[in-house]
Amino acid sequence: MNGRELAVWVVDDDASVRWVLDRALNNEGMNTRSFESADSLFDALRTEQPDVLISDVRMPGTDGMEALRRIVKDGYAFPVIVITAHADLDSAVAAYQGGAFEYLPKPFDVDDAVALVRRAARFGPRIAGGQVESDRQVPAMIGRAPAMQEVFRTIGRLSRSSMTVLITGESGTGKELVARALHEHSPRAQQPFIALNTTAIASELLESELFGHERGAFTGADSRRIGRFEQANGGTLFLDEIGDMSPALQTRLLRVLAEGEFYRVGGQVPIRVDVRVIAATNQELTAAVRSGRFREDLFHRLNVIHIVTPPLRERRDDIPLLLDFYLREAARELGTPPKRIAPEALNLLVSFDWPGNVRQLVNACRRLTVTAPGAEIRPEDIPDELGGQAGIRAGSADWSLRLARWAEGALQDPGGKPLLDTALPEFERTLITVVLAHARGHRQEAAKLLGWGRNTLARKIREHGLE
Repeated sequence: MNGRELAVWVVDDDASVRWVLDRALNNEGMNTRSFESADSLFDALRTEQPDVLISDVRMPGTDGMEALRRIVKDGYAFPVIVITAHADLDSAVAAYQGGAFEYLPKPFDVDDAVALVRRAARFGPRIAGGQVESDRQVPAMIGRAPAMQEVFRTIGRLSRSSMTVLITGESGTGKELVARALHEHSPRAQQPFIALNTTAIASELLESELFGHERGAFTGADSRRIGRFEQANGGTLFLDEIGDMSPALQTRLLRVLAEGEFYRVGGQVPIRVDVRVIAATNQELTAAVRSGRFREDLFHRLNVIHIVTPPLRERRDDIPLLLDFYLREAARELGTPPKRIAPEALNLLVSFDWPGNVRQLVNACRRLTVTAPGAEIRPEDIPDELGGQAGIRAGSADWSLRLARWAEGALQDPGGKPLLDTALPEFERTLITVVLAHARGHRQEAAKLLGWGRNTLARKIREHGLE
């Protein structure tokens, strides 16, 4: 800042957070000032302003969102970084819609916080004003893992736009939930959201499904049909599994995206529409482009903003949150008290790879709610296909036999990665996840159980994406 110290103010009712940030920022040569309430912050703003403000969301008295509204209303020209322990989609969207420069979930890495402060000072305020509160019904999206927080941030950043978005990720990772959240937190929220799984409709019928048809266009077309694009006019059209679309339909879709108009099947009059398209696929579209199965120009039209929904095995820290939520949902559906999960059973479920991702977890919660005989889900209640027996045997010599069989299978792939490059990270990731669950998140205790120092454990957690 032109040779002078950067002035950074911190407002948080938690003294430990103020202390940590004050120390870290001072060590980086910044001039800090701390406040335990938003009211004391506004008293100080009468005489001077910071270069960057870091504000908690939930505080007694004037909370962070109300403080952000007031900062916007009063026309202050400094960037605001919002931090919160309640890291969910609503918090992220509210922060961005309220004009925050960035959103930082607790617990955060201090180095990341310092780097974010420097970036905020360099780029200046992101004050846009607008509506912070929302009465929209947003689908449940849960996650504290860094990969999910990035999804939340992107949804928040796009909340004032109608950009085309491409969502990629494995089946069951919640791509449609992301699409619905993008719509619900957009200027089109009051308009239709139309979802279509392109693989669920026969290819010869998909053209009519998308664009509609005129009466007599083909055998059986006894009346005019309005297609999904017209139904979504003014709103959002979500096209799932876009990678399986035929070349001819890819061409027609490209024209709609480029020109905003199309013809019904058998029609002679162009139909103009204003539709935001959000597409999704579990395929690697860049590979499909290289092989000629997917048009490159259409790929670039769809890939304006790219969101990746992470598989559940890469966000294991979220599994206890998801289990708790969906067990309560299953109990509500069935009219029964929600089941608890014994720590040993939780360890098994956290260690399981969940090939079907969140969709599989939701179904597992329904199943366990019905089949577990007591009020608590025990290890013996978990079926084999959810890792029950494999987890129970993990403490015996059988695990080494399973490892040997895996190695034998991996050696059949001559072009595969070296075995230790694959096995060691997964071995460490699994042990860290189980031990952290056992230690209820206490890293000092977990490091002791693993035989590591705390710094080693922290480094391994970052390396394996388990933060």
